[in-house]
Amino acid sequence: MIEVSGLTKRYGSRTAVRDISFSIPEGKVIGLLGLNGAGKSTIMNILAGCLSSTSGRVLINGFDIEEEPEEAKKSTGYLPEIPPLYTDMKVSEYLDFVFELKKVRGNRKSHLEEVSRQTGIEAVRGRLVKNLSKGYRQRVGLAGALTGSPRVLILDEPTVGLDPAQIIEIRSLIKKLGERSTVLLSSHILPEVRAVCDRVIVLNQGRIAADGNPGSLGAEEGCYALTVEGEPEAVEAALRTAPGVRSVRRLAREAEAVWEYEVSGVPGRDLRRDLSRALLERGLLLLSTRRTGPGFERMFLDVAGGAGAEDDPRV
Repeated sequence: MIEVSGLTKRYGSRTAVRDISFSIPEGKVIGLLGLNGAGKSTIMNILAGCLSSTSGRVLINGFDIEEEPEEAKKSTGYLPEIPPLYTDMKVSEYLDFVFELKKVRGNRKSHLEEVSRQTGIEAVRGRLVKNLSKGYRQRVGLAGALTGSPRVLILDEPTVGLDPAQIIEIRSLIKKLGERSTVLLSSHILPEVRAVCDRVIVLNQGRIAADGNPGSLGAEEGCYALTVEGEPEAVEAALRTAPGVRSVRRLAREAEAVWEYEVSGVPGRDLRRDLSRALLERGLLLLSTRRTGPGFERMFLDVAGGAGAEDDPRV
């Protein structure tokens, strides 16, 4: 449904996206992750036809976004992080406008009623957009993206500004939409990505740093919080000798000569016995240890890195 090959985008001497390729089939929800400046917004704007690439090719539903832009855009619904709303219009007028702009065929009334029901804006259709809360404006923007029943949805931070109940509703809606459409969304909320995405593409300085399902990308990594009595340097050195340890980080001091440490290890291996043994052999007292759960967040930080100096701040 989405085919990207050799995509590169430069802003003058700055390179925002560097020769990336990926394919997204129909009926999947894909998360695009990365720190500020990683290239997420640039990629989404190119896929939506709002920005041209420097080189490479993008196919949306089989249509080249640059050679056949009108056909490609007919298959696409796009919601930027800041919804492009006309605030002096009523919600109903805005949806009518989008319906006309997209040249949607079919019964206008029933289609827009369904879109309004899906996004939960039935009660505000008679109100001016400028009088709506930020959360409802986000919903109206999503309704506009859904107008025309596009086969591809591109959503940039779709839950920004929503309250917790609305976030849950929108996440549920995205999952349902993914059953019949291809959904590509960007988000900085990692639990949200785990909740709704079938696959995650992590960007670092315009390149793909990781690509896979949330479970395979660090969710099985062993992470532990330990409280240990002893000189911090000796404790850290001892913990690093335990088989399977990848990293050791000192956290907070809890008492005299007592510190909390974070240890991450290889996937699928319980390190608690090895950690305890490594400390005991050096006469260090382990006061407590607990597993801290999935390592998806740590994987993201490890592979996403930071925005490079040559990344454009607009991406």
